[in-house]
Amino acid sequence: MNPGYDLQTVAPSADRASAKFPAASHGSAAWYFDAYAEEVARAFASIEPAALDKAAAILIEAYTRRAAVFACGNGGSAAIANHLQCDHLKAIRTKTDLVPRVVSLSSNVELLTAIANDMAYEDVFAYQLQSQASPGDVLIAISSSGRSPNIVRALAWAHDHDVRTIAITGFDGGDARTLAEVSIHVDGANYGIIEDAHQAIMHALAQYIRQSRMTADVISSSVF
Repeated sequence: MNPGYDLQTVAPSADRASAKFPAASHGSAAWYFDAYAEEVARAFASIEPAALDKAAAILIEAYTRRAAVFACGNGGSAAIANHLQCDHLKAIRTKTDLVPRVVSLSSNVELLTAIANDMAYEDVFAYQLQSQASPGDVLIAISSSGRSPNIVRALAWAHDHDVRTIAITGFDGGDARTLAEVSIHVDGANYGIIEDAHQAIMHALAQYIRQSRMTADVISSSVF
């Protein structure tokens, strides 16, 4: 037996369904990865298909009429918001008739710190929306907990000013889940797994929209 293994640790189990992960120690990185992959699959399966369809419809409509789409998030969710700007602006435009207008509200550290320092961190996203958003634009708010005050405040401002809203959440979804017009919720209680799912949602929406504006021949000859 490998001396690094503990007989009391947990091996992968196909019947584990708890959202709490990890619930015990694992005896090797390989065991942990297998269990992690099981939990990722369970989290993916919890996503409501209708919410994905509704979000895609909102984004296609916005991109078709060249409305602005804003994304925001904190920490790992900020990275997803920034990545969303890349894939929803550049990738969707490639070999399609769409010219998306996409802005990550998490990307400008000078602006974020100025607003946080001079006003409040809770205002870093709503303040930017006040300057840049118009009725009919779209806000995508990414938050694992759904409880971050700056996310909730941005969604509330958007709701009050006719900006359409999509929330991508985890854990119990918090206020973001109920405030948003469309909530794409991941059932999970592990930040890494939730963020992995959120990243996949972001990619899947971008790729679905892109291929929806392509012929079959263009799809087959393109790299996604």
